[in-house]
Amino acid sequence: MPRYVVRLTEAERQQLEGIPAKGSHPASTATRARILLKADEGEEGPCWTDGDIVRALDTSLSTVHRVRQYLVESGLDAALYRRKPTGRQYRKLDGAQEAQLIALACSAAPEGRARWTLKLLAGATDGGIGDRGCHRPRMRPHHAKKKNSSLG
Repeated sequence: MPRYVVRLTEAERQQLEGIPAKGSHPASTATRARILLKADEGEEGPCWTDGDIVRALDTSLSTVHRVRQYLVESGLDAALYRRKPTGRQYRKLDGAQEAQLIALACSAAPEGRARWTLKLLAGATDGGIGDRGCHRPRMRPHHAKKKNSSLG
């Protein structure tokens, strides 16, 4: 595991010293600021080891390593603040399909049923609504479980 050396400028140090004291930042941001202040190997930095930082701040070694790495590779903001999630969740239905599904779900349940279920709604839409399928894989019933047997 490569070691990332933290050397803060005076301006960065002042910015980081203000973060934990303000109280308006998330706890994770304050912890990251403290990690960087303790890990600073510049002229005014305390140059703590990763193990000392872990014990003092009650965090993990991987967190300390990751914060150091983000600072060196991507800068101060990347080290302090969490990244936005990258996995986009696209809508399965457009507005018209959603309206059709809502109208169907709000209508009277099929004969012999007390209410609509997801299976009934999916079957009633004839695959025209959200035909991309479910995000979960289908599961086999317990009795249809594959068995490896060698009786011979």
